[in-house]
Amino acid sequence: MNIQKVTFKNTVGQQLSGRLELPFNQHPHNFVLFAHCFTCNKNLGAIRNISRALTMQGFGVLRFDFTGLGESEGDFEDTNFSGNVEDLIAASDYLKTNYKSPALLIGHSLGGAAAIFAASNISSIKAVATIGAPSNPKHVTHLLQDKVDDIINTGVASVNVGGRNFTIKKQFIDDLEEKSLPDLAHNLGKALLVLHSPQDTTVGIKNAEEIYKAAKHPKSFISLDGADHLLMNKEDSIYVGEVIAGWSKRYIKFPKNKILKTTDEVAASLNATDAFTTQMKIGSHNFYADEPENFGGNDFGPNPYEFIAAGLSACTAMTIQMYAKRKGWLVENVEVHISHSKQHNVDCENCEQNETAKIDTFIRKIKLTAPSLNNDQLNRILKIADKCPVHKTLHQKSQVITTLLPTI
Repeated sequence: MNIQKVTFKNTVGQQLSGRLELPFNQHPHNFVLFAHCFTCNKNLGAIRNISRALTMQGFGVLRFDFTGLGESEGDFEDTNFSGNVEDLIAASDYLKTNYKSPALLIGHSLGGAAAIFAASNISSIKAVATIGAPSNPKHVTHLLQDKVDDIINTGVASVNVGGRNFTIKKQFIDDLEEKSLPDLAHNLGKALLVLHSPQDTTVGIKNAEEIYKAAKHPKSFISLDGADHLLMNKEDSIYVGEVIAGWSKRYIKFPKNKILKTTDEVAASLNATDAFTTQMKIGSHNFYADEPENFGGNDFGPNPYEFIAAGLSACTAMTIQMYAKRKGWLVENVEVHISHSKQHNVDCENCEQNETAKIDTFIRKIKLTAPSLNNDQLNRILKIADKCPVHKTLHQKSQVITTLLPTI
């Protein structure tokens, strides 16, 4: 998991706070902009879960606090729906300047309505997904309880939303009244996915129907059966993230990864622009090898020595289990923990003459879940660990024969 704290300015110069979540094993193929629900913030559990599901599919996700909420500057009472839309455009500009323009825009609840409005002003957006969104922004006024008349008559009132008090001014209500989401959805010109729960008691399912009917194709609808409005069930929010990631592939350009081909057991490929991030093909499996960030790499995969240690670890576990089964001994589980370093050889003959003489050293620790085995059996298994083929290879003298294939 790679989460970075980011800040950027809104249209009036106030600093907005966000979190940029990036894939742990690759550069993002596309970026997502996330608009949270009314009076929520970027750290809502559902938003984190959806973001995580998307980063697992290679997306980079920017979630941030709208003006006056969470860690962002400004007063919420002075904001309105149009300001949220402007904040989304400012967030898009931040991604464009520092990373890559977003291709996917996701909005939750009122943030879904804001996402559709913002998408019309962000040319890079190819697809929009709404979650529990109202078909008309003014629908949110029902959350203001019985304070709407007070707000209209006096110009301001304190409203409790989700257990927190917020000051709402009349300009917020006026701004909502002026927005027509169905008309905008009809002319969106981008792929639209509407996700909504039939059991949503905050924003009824009728809203999803109105958005879907108003929009032109390509459009899709997913029923979040059994979910609540805030997706408080972790499984529901993860499902939403996975569905959006899969759906978006039909509308967003994904770079095609070059498939490394070889007739040998292992192959590695490294471009001049990729630092140490090396594409690996091991048998029928594909991996990345890399170096840590402090060594100039991206840390998208194990380093070469970690691959060696991994081979020794796996081979040791396989050998022990194979031996135990042949003997009829029950070993429920084998764990093999290995660390690598360069140390002075205990039996080094020339250490006195060459104090810097060191050899590669693998420290192997074996943990067995085998309560029925006695000490003799355990000692025998410990000796068998030294018989694993990779262990023998590391101890024996090996040779590497190198040839140069034709240059392309």
